[in-house]
Amino acid sequence: MTDHRIDSARLETIIERILLADGCTADEARTVADHLVMASLSGHDSHGVIRTPRYHIWLGDGTIRAARPLTTILDNGPLLQLDGNDGMGQWLAREATTMGIAKARENGIGLVALRRAGHIGRIGTYAEQACDAGFASIHFCNVNGSLLVAPFGTARRCAGTNPIAVGIPYPEGDDFILDLATSLVAEGKALVAGQGGKPLPEDALVAADGTTTADPRVLYGDSLDTANPDPRVGPGALRAMGDHKGSGLALACELLAGALTGNGANRPVEGQFGNGLLSIIIDPATFDDTNGFAAEVADYLAFVRDSPPAAGVERVLAPGDKERALRIERRANGLPMPEPVLANILSVAAELGVEASREALIL
Repeated sequence: MTDHRIDSARLETIIERILLADGCTADEARTVADHLVMASLSGHDSHGVIRTPRYHIWLGDGTIRAARPLTTILDNGPLLQLDGNDGMGQWLAREATTMGIAKARENGIGLVALRRAGHIGRIGTYAEQACDAGFASIHFCNVNGSLLVAPFGTARRCAGTNPIAVGIPYPEGDDFILDLATSLVAEGKALVAGQGGKPLPEDALVAADGTTTADPRVLYGDSLDTANPDPRVGPGALRAMGDHKGSGLALACELLAGALTGNGANRPVEGQFGNGLLSIIIDPATFDDTNGFAAEVADYLAFVRDSPPAAGVERVLAPGDKERALRIERRANGLPMPEPVLANILSVAAELGVEASREALIL
């Protein structure tokens, strides 16, 4: 359900001021606000501006911390191991990706292990960042301290939503950007549905008795009726995507981005919240001895996009196409937003003394 169309630029300014009031540095506030608005513009509302009230709470209770440095644990050739010290995740992941790109430029490949980052948001952002620099990349993320997902065959929470992203640059056209959670839906999509947004698929969640459901209340319990729903308190769980295959990817993220990075994999009792990120960044020129990489990317994506659409499909899209189209539409016509989401953001702004005009935001 869309109650309003919002001016995204004005909303970004308000979110930036909220984050500044919560103690973030100017660069952190700017980076995180831009990330949240861009995620919403791209159609990833689950990782977008709806997160603002939750970040306010987390900054207040120490779940994430403002103005934390990025500490280098290992720097050896193409390898980097970094500690985010529970800081602002989007800022940390941007910096880690920048360092990985520098490693790939120098060595042909950069492998970056980031641990203890606050919520890094939409993981496809970092694949886009690498593509913008001309590099391919693969990203695995785990969410320690966030037991939300029941793997195939169980009704028990054993994993986070654990996203994966892949970016393939195409210098003369649109980059290939694959960005997916290994849960059937991201937790934030359940939050969006619970606050009046797009409903979930009928089998997106699993109740405590093992039956599937679309009701976000099995994830949030009665906290869904509050201003800040908590996905930890419900009796059920999100389901992993793709049955046993998707569950395998979710568990791989726990082991690669959790165990290998030092962030830690999930346990039966939730620990300190934090994202682990394992990023592999590759310079295509290193392997492109025939100088044919760009043509191969172009030819293959054209082959896919030009295929006859299946019944009910208007046109065939490649990963990244939908996000790019939504950005154009939402910049032109405003960011769609349910009233509860807008009200919660304005409530946080009022609490912090940040000037925020409802009338100026609504188009």
